[in-house]
Amino acid sequence: MTATNKDTRQYFKSDPNSVLKKLGKEKLFTALRQMLLIRNFETRAEAAYQQGKIGGFFHSYIGQEAIQTAVYEVFGPNNWWITTYRCHALALLLGATPNEVMAELYGRETGNAKGRGGSMHLYTDRMLGGFGIVGGHIPVALGASFALKYQDIKEQLAICFLGDGAMAQGAFHESLNLASLWDLPCIYVIENNQWGMGTSVERALCFKRLAEDIAPAYGMKGYSINGMDYTNCVAAFEHIKEETLKTGRPVLIEAVTERFKGHSVSDPGLYRTKEEFNKIKERDPLLLFRHYLEEMGILDEETYKTLDKEQREIVIEAMKYADSSPWPDPITLEEDVFSK
Repeated sequence: MTATNKDTRQYFKSDPNSVLKKLGKEKLFTALRQMLLIRNFETRAEAAYQQGKIGGFFHSYIGQEAIQTAVYEVFGPNNWWITTYRCHALALLLGATPNEVMAELYGRETGNAKGRGGSMHLYTDRMLGGFGIVGGHIPVALGASFALKYQDIKEQLAICFLGDGAMAQGAFHESLNLASLWDLPCIYVIENNQWGMGTSVERALCFKRLAEDIAPAYGMKGYSINGMDYTNCVAAFEHIKEETLKTGRPVLIEAVTERFKGHSVSDPGLYRTKEEFNKIKERDPLLLFRHYLEEMGILDEETYKTLDKEQREIVIEAMKYADSSPWPDPITLEEDVFSK
């Protein structure tokens, strides 16, 4: 269900101008660079996949950039993070370099996981994955939040991103039940991009407001936010952060968004018409954010093109790095299986 089709959600209310003014030019340009890096990375990496340079699976984050960029701005890296197999953006935000992420996609020894994980299994010292099993990562976030409470760590949270398709998994409901029962500081962010592979959310779930309808059943707060609007995401997550640190309770959020690509690079997305695609792209979060900055008078077309070119060149250099990196030596196959 799109945000314009009989939408009964009570979206978190925010004033874009207030958010923009509070953040200031430096933070806004940082966010713009991050979103441009993600967009350029995903675009170029998809092209590399189609050229046969990347094997396995590839799930693009194009169209959803505002959500994780905003969450990172609000919470910072010093929390426990976990996400789905659509994990390139979060890894880049949390400090994995474009070189190591691209090399991992290429399956090279210099990659983030030494070429062993590929697109779906990226990590950092604060990112517990990329996870290849739908919904399988949600209990891991539960465990991270339990550890924080058990160790009496007050200023950190567990932040779990999941797709709308994962809500039909038992692990999702089991985790929410325990998180609420045990008062665990876990923030669950449903990135509702309207499709679970090729199945629309209306055909997969019996409830329409994914957070607002489900959260009360588990005794927790539920919020709906506009995942295409960076400013609404920032405002909502600032409120949610303050609330969660104060109460120590879990929260469920639905970020209503759209993916601009098929489920994966092998999915042509024929279940959506060209007209539907064009309408979706009119709500491009990057274009909306650019418009905000232009309206503020801090961004013009030339500056935008310069910033975009800078990030594109970073990605091109990452592709060169990956292309020139060595393949893993087969003799190392059994290394890093067990900790020493």
